[in-house]
Amino acid sequence: MHIYERIVEEIASAINHGQLLPGSRIPSVRGYALNHGVSLNSVKTAYRSLEDRGLIYARPQSGYFVCESLPELKDSPTEVVESHLLALSGMDNLMAVILGYQREGNYIDLALACPVGECFYPLKRLRKLTTSVARSTSSFKPMYTMPPRASKLSAQIARRGIHLGMHLSAEDILITHGTMEALHIAVRAATQPGDSVALEAPTFFNLYPMLEQLGRKIINIPTHPRQGMCLASLEKIAIEQNIKAVITIPSGHNPLGFSMPIDNRRQLAEMAARHHFAVIEDAMYAELQFTSPSLPNIKSFDIEGWVMVCASYTKTIAPDFRLGWLEAGRFKNIAHQMKFTTSVAESMLLSDVLGEFLENGSYDLHLRHLRRLYIRQIDSVRACIAYSFPTGTRVSRPQGGFILWIEMPECVNAIDLFHAAIKEHILCMPGVVCSGLTHFSHCLRLAVCFILDDAHRHAIRRLGELACIQFNTKQ
Repeated sequence: MHIYERIVEEIASAINHGQLLPGSRIPSVRGYALNHGVSLNSVKTAYRSLEDRGLIYARPQSGYFVCESLPELKDSPTEVVESHLLALSGMDNLMAVILGYQREGNYIDLALACPVGECFYPLKRLRKLTTSVARSTSSFKPMYTMPPRASKLSAQIARRGIHLGMHLSAEDILITHGTMEALHIAVRAATQPGDSVALEAPTFFNLYPMLEQLGRKIINIPTHPRQGMCLASLEKIAIEQNIKAVITIPSGHNPLGFSMPIDNRRQLAEMAARHHFAVIEDAMYAELQFTSPSLPNIKSFDIEGWVMVCASYTKTIAPDFRLGWLEAGRFKNIAHQMKFTTSVAESMLLSDVLGEFLENGSYDLHLRHLRRLYIRQIDSVRACIAYSFPTGTRVSRPQGGFILWIEMPECVNAIDLFHAAIKEHILCMPGVVCSGLTHFSHCLRLAVCFILDDAHRHAIRRLGELACIQFNTKQ
């Protein structure tokens, strides 16, 4: 990193961890330069960057001060909330509208968590590797690839699992067509039509239509915005309703951004073994945690094979490769058979390219870049929200990933805001799409995985202005 980037990280970390409190003064440019032995230009550049991220501001003739922080998200109810604002069909229709406008290409997309821009992917390195692997005759064998058979990629996934507390066998890892296929296979392997599956509320929007299509009964579990799924509620419901599976996103949760505490992860794995239900762990953002060291996956506490873990590299390396993976625990054999009967196997060529990339150490360097980038993005977008949205708005501070959850004052209706924003060619995602529940009717999910240019800054500010218009009208 450049010197100014180290200064930015040091001060930003102190602010985000409460060591520098809102309203407190930070050292002057000259004072910081003298005390740390760095140039005035480096400190000036760092302070400008911190201002852009909304972490500090300058007072004429007084110096630099820490900005007021946005209030944290409200705690969720401890009881299960089943008051639906949108039926599953309504959630599907709203997503179809978002996707339809997104395909038109002339909308500013703040809705979908699909990173866009070369800064988010190692494209140059990947192009070279693809060319190199394609030249190898071993990648073009005159035979079908059978599951799990992507040996190099599977071996690298197993190796990387060690950093997240997991001891995986390459032979047990099933290469899938992204995380969605891994989740789909996991649900089918662990449950039967009519079985109950527990979800965090809110959660990843695609889980609802997937479970409906599979004929599973959805049980919403109250979820704390910083601690995760309420385990007391889950255990009670597991006994009363005979839950067969739980789907959870414990690291960099989509959409709340929390990382489930380590004791809760251990308790959930123990609960699964006690009540004989599967835990399907979506570890998509596990390697994009901002804490160091990273929290171990729930799978690391699994003894009897009740925890299934899945992830992919579509958000971090190669979206068009569509490569994910599943380690299905005690459901391994049936999961492998299901993969064969649905899509047979994934491309050996693409799997070898990805395996080579993971093997040569490039991925760790890329992940460090992504973590720094997303932390900057989150700070900058939160600053735009603080400046533009109605008084009383609360915003998550993600512990991983690149998704923000915005709670506006309860008089603001997110669906009305969504339609008003469409008229100005801005796409956002109402929070009810992530649950269908009235409890989240004033919430938005907002992705920050785009190049934060003037157009995106304007879109965020305009979205806030539209929310303010609605807020002022209803006061």
